[in-house]
Amino acid sequence: MTPTLQVDRNGHALAMLRIGVGLFFLIFGEYKVFGTQFALGGGFEFWIHKFLEGGAYPFMEPVLRNFVLPHATPIAFAVAYGEFCIALGLVLGILVRPASMAGLTLMLVMLFSSDYPGVHAPLWQYFGASLSHSVFALCFVAFLIGSADEVWSVRKWRASTKKSRHVGF
Repeated sequence: MTPTLQVDRNGHALAMLRIGVGLFFLIFGEYKVFGTQFALGGGFEFWIHKFLEGGAYPFMEPVLRNFVLPHATPIAFAVAYGEFCIALGLVLGILVRPASMAGLTLMLVMLFSSDYPGVHAPLWQYFGASLSHSVFALCFVAFLIGSADEVWSVRKWRASTKKSRHVGF
């Protein structure tokens, strides 16, 4: 297998993963952005209270209780539009690195807010409890390290159309 073919396969694999994660975030974000239940109907506060009942790491409890809940509505809008923007960035291949940094930050905040297995849990349960957020976090790390926007992206498409317009002139 030639190195060029391997790079193309890796680029396509990373693009498929990028778009797949983007589609998940599109599902997560669209109902929050286009509906009112999450940001204005108590949905966000419901989840924060649920996290405080037993899912939050101890160091996150005061943050959730003393900062997030008192500012629940603006933070809920930030989460909703943040997820939606992450989705658009990943699906379209626009600003993939900033979208991935935002996604990684969101996943770490979610992990520490909701995936605590308890003080006496064995080490492996910490990893098991975090799967819903740590797997996405690892995807975002891959998008940050790799060139996730080299294949199937608006950025690459725009660059190729600009190049084709200037050829022969």
